[in-house]
Amino acid sequence: MLRASPDNLFIPGKPDVILHDHWGRQFRYLRLSLTDACNMRCSYCLPDGYQPGGARPEPLLGRAEIRRLAWAFAHLGTRKIRLTGGEPSLRRDLPAILHDLRQQDSLQTLALTTNGLKLRQHLADWRAAGLDQLNISLDSLSPERFARITGHDRLPRLLDDIDFALADGWALKINTVLLREHSALERPAFLDWLRSRPLTLRFIELMRTHDNAAWYPQQHLRGEDWLNQLVRQGWQEIRRPADAGPARDFRHPDYAGRLGFILPYSPKFCESCNRLRVSARGALHLCLFTGQGHSLRDLLQDDDQQAALRRRLQQLIQLKAAGHALLADQSGGNRHFAAIGG
Repeated sequence: MLRASPDNLFIPGKPDVILHDHWGRQFRYLRLSLTDACNMRCSYCLPDGYQPGGARPEPLLGRAEIRRLAWAFAHLGTRKIRLTGGEPSLRRDLPAILHDLRQQDSLQTLALTTNGLKLRQHLADWRAAGLDQLNISLDSLSPERFARITGHDRLPRLLDDIDFALADGWALKINTVLLREHSALERPAFLDWLRSRPLTLRFIELMRTHDNAAWYPQQHLRGEDWLNQLVRQGWQEIRRPADAGPARDFRHPDYAGRLGFILPYSPKFCESCNRLRVSARGALHLCLFTGQGHSLRDLLQDDDQQAALRRRLQQLIQLKAAGHALLADQSGGNRHFAAIGG
């Protein structure tokens, strides 16, 4: 049996079988959380800052465990891996993890979602390690509102770093959560900002979690209303790539950038689901809005467990429901988005 080292663990070739559920959906996209810690205090996620779990929380997945996990998913047809958190740049071994994942020849897209606080200082290392796509959270273009939402007053530097990354040739997506208190005031500024910047600005409808259940009804804003207004202003929908996430993308001839909408409360949102999530401590989550995940950690301790790990993934995927229960005001056991990577 192959004894894999860090340099030969990833073996190119066709997948053994494409991960699919009994609803006919195929899963080629993995969102892998590297940590549940974050250095922001966003009002919709961690308003009181990061609070560690129990007295002795299980350790985060190590570099070798992450390699083995990615290897199994790649053999089952995964072509896109997005590293998330919490805030993944808090991991000091992030460049090494990126390098390991990039060794998988069948992986087409290696992406990272970040709040951008460490963007400028790490961009060169991330590129050298093989990262090819960045998502950056940016919920306001107003310094005052940005500070109120995130707990930080670093907006001017973040905007400068975004422009620096664009000039450096990065493919950027900007994630903006729709909040009733702020977003209507922000839309003209965001559209003006998008006019000259070749990036994708994605409006994400606020989703209910366990921790924000009381706050959510005060701030929820229907994203579909915004989408319809912008379509009337000439924005045209773009066909989704096969490995795309849940966003619907739009373009306009007068804008250098594109708009995206992630609308989890739309009736058919789950029909095109193509993504799975693994938490920073090795639990597979079949949906963002499920309860406890399914631990994979026991099968990540040795290279020789690959066959058993792939069998478990194929078995667990059959438990995936047809859709989430958000429309019934049920958000599962998800405390907050940092817990399993949003």
